[in-house]
Amino acid sequence: MTTLAPPPSQEGTRRSHRAGPPADGGLNSRARRLFTGPEDDPRWARPALWAILLLATALYAWNLTSITGNTFYDAAVYSGTKSWKAFFFGALDSGSFITVDKPPFALWVMGLSARVFGYGTWQLMLPMVAAGTGSVALLYRSVKRDFGAVAGTISALVLTLTPITVAITRDTNPDPILVLLMMLGAVALLKAVRNGKLMPLVWSAVAIGFAFNTKMMQAYVVLPAFFLVYLWATNVSLGKRIRNLAVATVALIVSSAWWMVIVDLIPASSRPYIGGSTDNTVWDLVIGYNGFGRIFGASSSVGSQGNGASFGGSSGLYRMFNEIMGGQISWLIPFAAIALVAGLVLRGRAPRTDPERAALMLWGGWFVLHFLTFSLAEGTFHPYYVTAMAPGIAALAGAGGVLLYRAFREGAAAVGVPPVERSRDWGRAWVLPVAIAASSVWAVVLLQRVSGSGTVYTVAEIVVAVAGAASVLGLLVGRFTRRHRLMGFAALAAVVALLAGPAAYSVSAATSSTNGTNPTAGPSTGGGMGGGGGGMGGAPSGTKSGTKPSGSAPSGTRPSGSGSAPSSSSNSSTSTSTESGSESGAQQAGGGGMGGGTQVSSEMIAYLKKHQDGATWLLAVSTDQTASSIILESGQPVISMGGWSGSDNAMTLAKLKSLVKSGKLHYIIVSSDGGQGTNSAIATWVKAHGTAVKSSAYSTSSSTTTSTGSGLYRLDASDVS
Repeated sequence: MTTLAPPPSQEGTRRSHRAGPPADGGLNSRARRLFTGPEDDPRWARPALWAILLLATALYAWNLTSITGNTFYDAAVYSGTKSWKAFFFGALDSGSFITVDKPPFALWVMGLSARVFGYGTWQLMLPMVAAGTGSVALLYRSVKRDFGAVAGTISALVLTLTPITVAITRDTNPDPILVLLMMLGAVALLKAVRNGKLMPLVWSAVAIGFAFNTKMMQAYVVLPAFFLVYLWATNVSLGKRIRNLAVATVALIVSSAWWMVIVDLIPASSRPYIGGSTDNTVWDLVIGYNGFGRIFGASSSVGSQGNGASFGGSSGLYRMFNEIMGGQISWLIPFAAIALVAGLVLRGRAPRTDPERAALMLWGGWFVLHFLTFSLAEGTFHPYYVTAMAPGIAALAGAGGVLLYRAFREGAAAVGVPPVERSRDWGRAWVLPVAIAASSVWAVVLLQRVSGSGTVYTVAEIVVAVAGAASVLGLLVGRFTRRHRLMGFAALAAVVALLAGPAAYSVSAATSSTNGTNPTAGPSTGGGMGGGGGGMGGAPSGTKSGTKPSGSAPSGTRPSGSGSAPSSSSNSSTSTSTESGSESGAQQAGGGGMGGGTQVSSEMIAYLKKHQDGATWLLAVSTDQTASSIILESGQPVISMGGWSGSDNAMTLAKLKSLVKSGKLHYIIVSSDGGQGTNSAIATWVKAHGTAVKSSAYSTSSSTTTSTGSGLYRLDASDVS
């Protein structure tokens, strides 16, 4: 245990005494090193990494076929397997009427997997599990490169056991792909800082550009830290640093904007409507709905986002610690914050190009920028967004922890140290125990919030309290008595104390069903965790217009994985219906925007397929939630007239008439509950010219109820004047 965190000067003496590789450096040698690691690694390092990667894979892939995913994105992926046009645009339906409210890179990744292996649960989840495990491996390699194997191992383990990361990686939201791309950007940037070459910096920019095409402006949160670290720490002249940054900026712009430019240059009549936008352009989606609207909330100039309090709590610096968010991400925030400040102080006198300080600046900037952005954002906010903050916390826990332990061991009453230096070193000696104590106490607080939710959380609370106290006491006794072995065991106890709580939450996330639309880990602590909001979530009902509804999207049938189209008979409970007697084919279930809760029965879907009569679209409904559910159950394209919340101007009366006249659409559900249903002009015209389909035409149920607020209508070319 005495070699837990050696100083750089001992790096050459701490290596294991392995036999060198065969002189020919052949394939067998390279294959062996894949499992044993480089010759200068400690013997335990590579086996420990493999164990962590296996743990990560197990958590992310456990009971994989039971994962429901986000039906909003699942439907878009399915549509992309049926149409390359829908694939390219990220359209919700294979007829390409409207896109989802994100750029399509994550959909492309899942879609390619589905095209190769067939559409189904594990085919969609395979890229997500690979992305999550890949991020762990990248973080290990990056932190190990600058701080050693111990730091890399701790960082990888912390990221693996971050609860919200486990929850979101077991889902089909795009966030795991986003994190992996941002990690690739960080690793390439640190390489550029070390060698001063241009190409690693360019590749870093390209990775962030592809992250932009995964979740738009969220990918840019880390850019200030990237620019600052490169400009400050790279070992080339200032002029060359500025020139390289200028070239990388061009690469960033090109890799970010190419899809947006292509889409916006295509005439609107030849492509789907851009879901979430106010003017049918990707640019508006970038600066509004997925840009400033996320930060500043509802505004007519930047897109309406409402208030995300139902999903992550009220905005403010305490948001990451509240009852909703605390158990998802905040376990090691106290330790990471202390380690960041102390680590920068410890490296304060190092040269400008010091790689350890550069890495601390990068991961610290990653953490701080995400913390402030997510804490203060007034727009729509979901807990799973903060998985993007996890790599920064994990890297600081590993790298900062090793730096603090190194200072703790080396800085005490060394013989011959001047009194002033000895006083400073004794001050540093308290930092590590304080950091461990702070995070241990906070972990106990988090566990006390849910200790009544199950024995595992009570046990975890006891483990944290005992291991945390033992760690702090062991460190102090070991330091005063100079017993390095005791200090090593105390450091291991700290790892147990700080990860017991996150581990309990992570196992819960891996072994229990989660909300595919708003996944979280651990027991519910109240505050709107059941949530709605498909693409980026929603706001509670009753908020300003354009916000997303609070109800969950209907749970669409997940195909079995054979690659065949979803079957409407495979799950009759997919869309529960209470049709009305005379003209209803749908019902408004739950509050919120414009037909967001409309549901239809399997009987109705079977009727629609039987009477589709060559139409491109099976049906037109008000919102994405309803459309995605029907797409997954029927295997047919369905029009979402109003996007996620029902407020998009995707369908106009003129466009509807054109579709009906050309025979591309015959059926439409008109919904008007609460004055937030189908566009009034469309609803009026459909009711005046269409033929109401009575529920008796497709349903034999005797439990139907009467509703005049919504209905299924048939329209033919002869109905268009």
